[in-house]
Amino acid sequence: MTTATAPASRSRDDVSPPRPALRRRMKSSYPTWFFIPAGVFYVVLFLVPTIASFYFSLTRWTLFEVDFIGFDNFVRFFQEPQLVQGFLNTFIYAFVTSASKVVLGLLLGVFLSSQIIARGFLRATIFFPVLVSTIGVGILFKVLMDPFGGPINEILGAVGIQGPAWLTDPSIALLSVALVDIWKGVGLAALIYIAGMVAIPQEYFEAAKVDGAGAWHNFRHITLPLLRPATVTVVLLSLIGGLRSFDLIWAMTKGGPGFTSDVLASVIFKQYQAGFFGLSTAGNVVLFVVVAAIIFPLSWWLNRKGDEQ
Repeated sequence: MTTATAPASRSRDDVSPPRPALRRRMKSSYPTWFFIPAGVFYVVLFLVPTIASFYFSLTRWTLFEVDFIGFDNFVRFFQEPQLVQGFLNTFIYAFVTSASKVVLGLLLGVFLSSQIIARGFLRATIFFPVLVSTIGVGILFKVLMDPFGGPINEILGAVGIQGPAWLTDPSIALLSVALVDIWKGVGLAALIYIAGMVAIPQEYFEAAKVDGAGAWHNFRHITLPLLRPATVTVVLLSLIGGLRSFDLIWAMTKGGPGFTSDVLASVIFKQYQAGFFGLSTAGNVVLFVVVAAIIFPLSWWLNRKGDEQ
């Protein structure tokens, strides 16, 4: 018995090395080396430009000289008359576009996840504007919305409706651009909601059907709560895009008429065009701080509310 037990004990020791030795054997530098390329790209393409922007926002600079002037650029930037209008327009534009994309994207996502004819074709049609160049869309709709001979007003006139001056009326120019932004971006929101709908287990709906629940009950108590992660994603992406929007606005109105459709990004670009490089850099810092001050707390709050549920 003794001679039979001893070899078995030694064999277990040979097969199972001590725990510290196992840890040393499993330790590898591969994960560290794996992240180094990504870290280099992050530092070179994001961290260094960000730090440089903060520095140059405190200077009056050109390609050949740099003069440190402190916070004078920020003081001057906030004294610009179009800045207040640009701030207000930025928040209006971001709220209108993001809220519309959430609501319309949810409705389209639910509709295109149901058993309907030509579902695949309709999904592709809804998503197609997302793939088109934003500048191209802006130029196209600038022609379509032309108050003098534009196809949209021509069609409205044919049925007896006086079309508005979409891009030249100060009261609706910004909202006209927002409508185009919604048309172009709602396909991405719908796609995210479709992905969320596909991930919902069908057992929930089958159980609700057994209990006699109707379509509204299913939507209210099953679909909406389980689509919360998709909703958070759409809200954050749409809000970031709305706060940073520039290319579509510049292609359609260039901030006009006057400053009525100017947003922060277009005000910054106009300062850059005028040769005020330090001032425009300060504006970029302001835009960065505004976006970060809104998105990070909102993201934390939305994800926290989701964890509580």
